[in-house]
Amino acid sequence: MAQPAPGPAPEGPCSTPPEKIPCHPVDEKLPFSRLVPAALQHIAAMYAGVVTPPLIIGQAAGLDTAGMTRLIAASLLIAGLATILQTVGVADFAGNRLPFVNAASSAGIAPMLAIAETSAPGRQLPAIYGAVMVAGVFCLVVGPFFGRLLRFFPPLVTGVVITLIGVTLMPVPVSWAQGGDEHAADFGATRHLALAAFTLVVILLFQRFGRGFAKQIALLLGLFVGTLAAIPFGMADFTALKEAPVAALPAPFAFGAPEFQPAAILSLCIVMLVLMTESSAGMLALGEICERRTDGGSITRGLRTDGVATLIGPVFGGFPTSAFAQNVGVVSLTRVRSRYVVAVAGGALLVLGIFPVLGAVVSLVPMPVLGGAGIVLFGSIAVSGIRTLSEAGLDDSSNIILVAVALGAGIIPLAAPTFYAQFPAWAQTVLGSGISAGALVAVLLNLFFHHLGTRSRHQAPALKSS
Repeated sequence: MAQPAPGPAPEGPCSTPPEKIPCHPVDEKLPFSRLVPAALQHIAAMYAGVVTPPLIIGQAAGLDTAGMTRLIAASLLIAGLATILQTVGVADFAGNRLPFVNAASSAGIAPMLAIAETSAPGRQLPAIYGAVMVAGVFCLVVGPFFGRLLRFFPPLVTGVVITLIGVTLMPVPVSWAQGGDEHAADFGATRHLALAAFTLVVILLFQRFGRGFAKQIALLLGLFVGTLAAIPFGMADFTALKEAPVAALPAPFAFGAPEFQPAAILSLCIVMLVLMTESSAGMLALGEICERRTDGGSITRGLRTDGVATLIGPVFGGFPTSAFAQNVGVVSLTRVRSRYVVAVAGGALLVLGIFPVLGAVVSLVPMPVLGGAGIVLFGSIAVSGIRTLSEAGLDDSSNIILVAVALGAGIIPLAAPTFYAQFPAWAQTVLGSGISAGALVAVLLNLFFHHLGTRSRHQAPALKSS
């Protein structure tokens, strides 16, 4: 198998002496003046996604303002710890050492809401946390097998999955652009759409006319300018900043000792399989973007990080942890591939979790501003997938059919959300996610066309070495 080619010469200091081995962009240590703005872009892109699960689950559990603050702080804290572990790594045990962000995934919101609805008042969070902890153990046990299945994920499959990540996430920034709250009276109001469009135009202008590092941080500059533009129109909410405590270290089991209910555990373990699939796809996508081949060991260490964070998270108030696809989009868009940038972002999330008042400052960015930026982010992920597919041998009719059917299966939940409403709950959990449904179909069709009863001359090309 071909070895990864060395990356371009480093622009900043590197952990490896340049005269011996050229520094790969992933291992590049940027100067402080570039490191901090690049890290801020990652935080701005993911912040809304990190606080979404605690906001929704906290409301379902009937938490007051103080409880919601603790829950959000816990999610930020766990996201910071998981991201640092993922980017820096611990020997051969955990961490894929890519610019990979880990945080509480929105994919588990629906089953956790179902657990909350069937639990006694005051016992919703303990039931959820017990199931999440078992799901973390499940991930640690099953995770190593995912890495060994890498040969079933050639560019033909990974291209489909990466494209679906971008396409199926597009409703998220669209909702943000309309105001974020579908139940609000002004959801979809013209002023929300105008602010989202203004932010998008600002990002495009910086991307077109910016030079050097200003062009690389076009996303961050767009978020900053969009937020400033929102203030005179009263579209920036300062309430969270006024009410947030300065410091609040999450206490262990602050919401009660975990309870282990079999039905809740089963549903969260199924969710964990979906999260592992999406996380593996994210690692493969990031490996392509960073031009550092993602092998089985990298995926195993990455999934082990997910498992550790998911197991430990409930102790402080966290939820199932997985990859954040929007940050893959940041790497693809800016081409800043240093894992130390994301490690610094993880450290900042850790600080935001300990000092909620700082996290409230980040939350000042209005939802429409995030929506305008999110369209660029998630669209760039889909472009990465299309680029991968362009190198996957689409001149073969079997490959065309494979991609067509897999993309169709992945878009079904997006086009018809109730399509699987009559299926069993476990099937709805798996097939209801366009990413996992498309990935499952792509893998099965790749086995059918290129592995079962065929020789190597018919097989799809292996995952390309960078």
